[in-house]
Amino acid sequence: MELKRDGFVISTDRSRLDIGAIQDFLAHDSYWARERTQEQTRTAIENSICFGVYDGDRQIGFARVVSDCATFAYLGDVYIIREYRGRGLSKWLMETVISHPDLQGLRRWILATRDAHGLYKQFGFSELKHPSRWLELPAPDAY
Repeated sequence: MELKRDGFVISTDRSRLDIGAIQDFLAHDSYWARERTQEQTRTAIENSICFGVYDGDRQIGFARVVSDCATFAYLGDVYIIREYRGRGLSKWLMETVISHPDLQGLRRWILATRDAHGLYKQFGFSELKHPSRWLELPAPDAY
């Protein structure tokens, strides 16, 4: 899948992903993946549906979805680098992720965020409907 808008591209072609750029953002600019190793990032990418956002050949954003493509999806590692924010790219990225053909008809999407509730609520995300039904086994350094 490849979409173009205003000179930018969103692609699900994994061969286009710049693992170094993704790792650099996660390690230095994210709050959720600072301790993630490049090998962990590579493994996560290999086991996810990935969306790269590009300005020419430069990767400027990313998102990935972990899903069984039938009932459930987890959205993670969503970002647009700072210098490209405020141009509607996050919204376009979310529109693209949510409309991906392999991710239609799912019973539930989930994500975790500390500071982007406003973005995700525009796409129908809300607090857990039944939080008492959810349990987790977090790593000691989980955000």
